Amino acid sequence: MDIRKTPIEPDHFYHIYNRGVNGEVIFKSERNFHFFLNKIKEKLIPVCDIYAYCLMSNHFHLLVKIKSDSELKKLVKQSTTNPDKGLYAAQNVFSKHFSTLFNSYSQAFNKENKRHGPLIESPFKRKWISSEKYLRDCIIYIHKNPQYIDFRAYSFSSYQTILAESNTFLKREEVIDLFDTKENFVVCHLF
Repeated sequence: MDIRKTPIEPDHFYHIYNRGVNGEVIFKSERNFHFFLNKIKEKLIPVCDIYAYCLMSNHFHLLVKIKSDSELKKLVKQSTTNPDKGLYAAQNVFSKHFSTLFNSYSQAFNKENKRHGPLIESPFKRKWISSEKYLRDCIIYIHKNPQYIDFRAYSFSSYQTILAESNTFLKREEVIDLFDTKENFVVCHLF
């Protein structure tokens, strides 16, 4: 199935990724990275749990678990005709929130950089995570995405946050549980 048309289903994990149009830079400053992370918290947390992320200058990766069907239905706008169909149906609510994230970030980036037009490719790409092993492998892949620097020191990845004790929007404990311990989480990233 086309990775851009894989249906998004409740209670499933997905590797969501995308890049700038024509591979263009989408994060030019630290402020851009932080703004995008804040938009993720604002726009995506209502519809999914975030397990891992990595933001690179021209692309990003997210590992998410879509909320349950009942949680998504609470977000659906009530329609007088049929609330289970159309743009606001539960099965479409995640895509709508993601679209809002992209549009909001793109408008701010375009204004700041005196540019216009699309910034991020559409539709966004996603892969369904079909097993616990694939889930662990995907977390490691996302964290090791910075290839020309030590991924453990990269600021715009969830790796350091998962090992920290500070407050986070990430599902830190669930990620550690996938690896049994923090120590094993670290060791698994070394191979």
